[in-house]
Amino acid sequence: MKILYIAPENTVGTLNLWKKAHEARGNECTFITLYPTKHDYDPGICLNLPLVKANPWYMQGRHRYYQFTRGGQGDYQEKDGYPPTWEPNSFLEKNYFQFRDWLWSFKVESAIKELGFLDYDIYHLDWGMEFYRDGRFVKKLKAAGKPIVCTYHGQDLRTRGVIPTIDKISSLNVTSELDLLKKHPDIHYLFLPFDTKQHNPSFKINETIRICHSPTDRYYKGSETIIPVCEELAEKNNVEFILIENMPHGETQIIKQSCDILIDQVHNRGGWGYGMNSVEALSMGLCCVTELVDEYVEFIPDHPFINVNGDNLKKTLKDLIASPEKVMEHRKKSREWVVTHHDMHNTADVLYGYYKERGLV
Repeated sequence: MKILYIAPENTVGTLNLWKKAHEARGNECTFITLYPTKHDYDPGICLNLPLVKANPWYMQGRHRYYQFTRGGQGDYQEKDGYPPTWEPNSFLEKNYFQFRDWLWSFKVESAIKELGFLDYDIYHLDWGMEFYRDGRFVKKLKAAGKPIVCTYHGQDLRTRGVIPTIDKISSLNVTSELDLLKKHPDIHYLFLPFDTKQHNPSFKINETIRICHSPTDRYYKGSETIIPVCEELAEKNNVEFILIENMPHGETQIIKQSCDILIDQVHNRGGWGYGMNSVEALSMGLCCVTELVDEYVEFIPDHPFINVNGDNLKKTLKDLIASPEKVMEHRKKSREWVVTHHDMHNTADVLYGYYKERGLV
């Protein structure tokens, strides 16, 4: 079986993991990205299309535009609807996407033909997107009887919404964000995949407790609360605080693996508690501190996280610093839990179960 992933970018390296998991089952898997990621993850077959980038100036410009068309929260403004549905916010936006589809078509159509993009058996659309906003590629897939799987990661469904043409003909929708189960009438949960074998934790506590925070987006992670608390603790306790951001992924891994505690997020502005940042830290055997909503706690009652909020973060960290044995207990539990729930071969078992339920294989 041949499986093709189409994604705007390989944001946190999950495309490589799915490729490994599919190939371990004897299937062929290829992934295409529309533009390079700002981190150093493998872009697969990267079309490097114009007018869209994963860099701060582009993201900030888009946010400013959406502040004007959607309201004060801009790119963070969640949409109503079940599911939320994308449509142009203005005549300008409608014409922009029409122009972009036309401009991209020269490179995309050449790639489709030369690289045989129509010759696969299952198509995964990351972020619920294909090459074109008007859905012309998925219409070809539908006409050829090809199954389509849409994966939603959070902001794509919360603030953009499904693209109607794609959602109408999608064979299966999956997500690793629990809140999205309440935003779409036909979507299934799938734990984020991870290659847990790449880490072999030593489970040794540093003499000076090392606490790290690695935000991909400071707003979503509640960094304005986390950073001052950690800096204050580092001044008065036997603690080293490390802020990890704006560096290649390989470097972040080395630094993160040297730490004892990772603080993921507070305030629940994006997702319901944890993402790939925490999954990676759990695999390294770190004690993970984050804010989980009640629904997530009920959904994963055996979780290894230390559940906090902005109000009790400082006290919780002070208690951990004073109890290294508690940190060690959580570090060991972290590793055991992440292997059970997030190992890429275990998540692939669940995905292939969904394939069978929907008659895709």
